[in-house]
Amino acid sequence: MQPREHLANAIYKAEGSALVAFLTAGYPEPKNFLNILNEISCEADAVEIGVPFSDPMADGVTIQRSSQSAIEQGVSLKWILEQLAERDTQKNTPLILMSYLNPLIAFGFDKLASKAMEVGISGFIVPDLPYEESKPFKQSLNKVGIALIQLVTPATPTTRLREVCAASEGFVYAVTRTGITGRTTQFPEDIANYLALVTNTSTVPVCAGFGVRERKQVKLISEHADGVIVGSALVEALERGENPTTFLKGLRL
Repeated sequence: MQPREHLANAIYKAEGSALVAFLTAGYPEPKNFLNILNEISCEADAVEIGVPFSDPMADGVTIQRSSQSAIEQGVSLKWILEQLAERDTQKNTPLILMSYLNPLIAFGFDKLASKAMEVGISGFIVPDLPYEESKPFKQSLNKVGIALIQLVTPATPTTRLREVCAASEGFVYAVTRTGITGRTTQFPEDIANYLALVTNTSTVPVCAGFGVRERKQVKLISEHADGVIVGSALVEALERGENPTTFLKGLRL
């Protein structure tokens, strides 16, 4: 089974709605990265690992803060891949790397795809890479069967939505609202219709995120999508020293 199929299957086969958990690599402390990752992997159906970046334009204050801290402590894409190479491979939870484009270009697409496959990466999310410009990176990932996950928003026109969903692999990332991650604003009133449209359009699972903090939000999304993505709220829980497994269990339905 190719990595992208492993990811899609994990979302589809989850009990209830799948839970995709985000953490910033190396935060709060690099020495605890693998331990935290393994704990999260015990509860989440897939794990999104954020590659720290100096200008994370799609991210809110929490992830910006965690990213800057990780950078100051020496965390980089190369460091993350080296750490993952030492990970307990018995855990079968799919891993996704979320990175802005510049670190990927600097590493080299083919080299990165090969290394990512070696360390068990199933997919990539690149928020500043429009799907129209994604062909070179996607070609590299296709060689090793890794997914390039595309993002859509409530503002995505219907024609473009069809195109983006057709291009996405692993799952479609349905952003619940415009803006940046982590803000506590409510979901749009028509979120149910929006998620239904994305789900009916996509041939791969649909996972929704941005601003998910409470169990009632998980319940709402679960009624209309295959999975829920939790990011800033989990990062803040780690900052407070909470057990990530316990935190994620509290969001499960």
